[in-house]
Amino acid sequence: MHIVTAEQMRKLDEHVIHKLGISALALMENAGKAIAEEVIKLCLRRAERFVYTKAGCEAPKDHDGRSHPHIEHRLMGDGHVTGAGDSSALHRLSRPSDVEDGDILLPTALAAAEHWLVLVGKGNNGGDGVVAARHLREAGLRVTLVYAADPGTLAGEAAVQRDAAAALGIPALVHGKDNVDVGACSGIVDALLGTGASGAPRGAYAALIQAANDSGLPIVSADIPSGLDADTGAIHEPCIKADVTVCLAVLKRGLVQYPGAEQAGRVVVRSIGIPPFLCRELGVAQVYLLTPHVLSTELNVNPNRPRGPEGHKGTFGHVLTVGGSRTMSGAGLLASRAALRTGCGLVSWAVPDSLVLPLSGTAPEVMLVSGTDETSGGCWNLASAERVLELAQTRDVMAAGPGLGRFQDDSAWIRRLWEEWDGPLVIDADALNMLSDSQDLRHLKRRPAATVLTPHPGEMSRLLGIPTARLQQDRIGAAVSFASEHGVTLVLKGARTVVAAPDGTAYINTTGTSGMATGGAGDVLTGIIASLLAQGCAGPAAAALGVWLHGRAGEQAARLRNHPASIIAGDIIEAL
Repeated sequence: MHIVTAEQMRKLDEHVIHKLGISALALMENAGKAIAEEVIKLCLRRAERFVYTKAGCEAPKDHDGRSHPHIEHRLMGDGHVTGAGDSSALHRLSRPSDVEDGDILLPTALAAAEHWLVLVGKGNNGGDGVVAARHLREAGLRVTLVYAADPGTLAGEAAVQRDAAAALGIPALVHGKDNVDVGACSGIVDALLGTGASGAPRGAYAALIQAANDSGLPIVSADIPSGLDADTGAIHEPCIKADVTVCLAVLKRGLVQYPGAEQAGRVVVRSIGIPPFLCRELGVAQVYLLTPHVLSTELNVNPNRPRGPEGHKGTFGHVLTVGGSRTMSGAGLLASRAALRTGCGLVSWAVPDSLVLPLSGTAPEVMLVSGTDETSGGCWNLASAERVLELAQTRDVMAAGPGLGRFQDDSAWIRRLWEEWDGPLVIDADALNMLSDSQDLRHLKRRPAATVLTPHPGEMSRLLGIPTARLQQDRIGAAVSFASEHGVTLVLKGARTVVAAPDGTAYINTTGTSGMATGGAGDVLTGIIASLLAQGCAGPAAAALGVWLHGRAGEQAARLRNHPASIIAGDIIEAL
């Protein structure tokens, strides 16, 4: 699934209208119909819950138990109602068999009980809302339009829709002129501000947004919640807190990044007549939602990871984990065990000489080796880089950083590994901080082999030399810029992890759970990615598949533990 900026969406719209000849009015009609259908589906879900409650049953959940908002991708008019149970008590809520696919109807009694306000701005987003009001009215719901400004200020296609709604007698109010009783309604459609808006809402827009949020009513946003930055996911004050966001044509960046992802609620992507292949054809297919389909089609990896029956331990690669210190030996162990669980044939774990005997037997499947020589005093030092490089010559992939700690001249140490090891390299944890302290990163030579950096936001802020808060304002942009500049694959961890490839392509992950915010989870990810590299995946593919598998394992661990807060890093490994 493609993800676009507001400017990229504008280019798509212009191409479809001016090059393909699909009118803006037709696109608006399709958009409004899609919004109306999602409102009706929400009403059906609400009615289902009421029926389940009356029957003494547990109502079906909107989401799949994961801690992040859900994203659905539907084609225009698919007629699908999610969450419908098979109880006979719900038969009257089902779509009649004689209704054509694409028509979604509420039973007459339910429709009559619904009264929705449609908040209308003066742009095309407002026009989409007016079309939605028409279709809701046609479905039998009571609808009232609430204009943020004088309806006479609407222009173009939005003005055409305004006049059509007026001719049909749909009630209309104007903020500041008429009394708007939000509390007397059953739901709100937010069609105030679209992707072209910038900055904090003001005046009537701010007042209507605040009133909608204060109402406690379900809110369905058209394309993007009003007050949300479409590109970064930043929240302006005030900003609509939507239950459902009907994203039109193509997923917007702001809906897949926090805090915007939470503000948007359940995101449903609906086709409005813009062919999906245009994203690639017009050169805007640079950011994707990470799904099994994207993994297979864009990254050429099979998320099921089939293995040939004739393989042996040498077939699936040998990972060298470089990490561990007196107080943080567990990090290297977690990374090494995760690499094995992900399927590589062999793992060697290089630790300081003083830890070899104490750690012997902690993981029988892992080969423990000394990463330092007799001059080190049992600790990492600059001279140990020579020993690590020697060990790497007979291994396929090096993963440096988990539990490494800091030591004198460590920036020169990591620089030697960067410049002298010619195989795939994964850098995490303290090794990232060593890079941050080294001389200007731009002076580091581009490595010929795959290089994957896996920073959390704090580590990434140090790599960039900017505050974490500033980084978090545009995670996708920061990751893509860094990966392109330095020729690396960058995994910016956190909710909705961003995987950015050297060619400027990025992938946004949606697997995982809040329970993975636990010590050692990042070390597990390092081992997973290193294992996939050892098994022959390219850098971006190993990083993307690794992040996706890591999240799926976290979800599985949460189910097995019955609560995400109970997860520890070892649980993620066992769920791989």
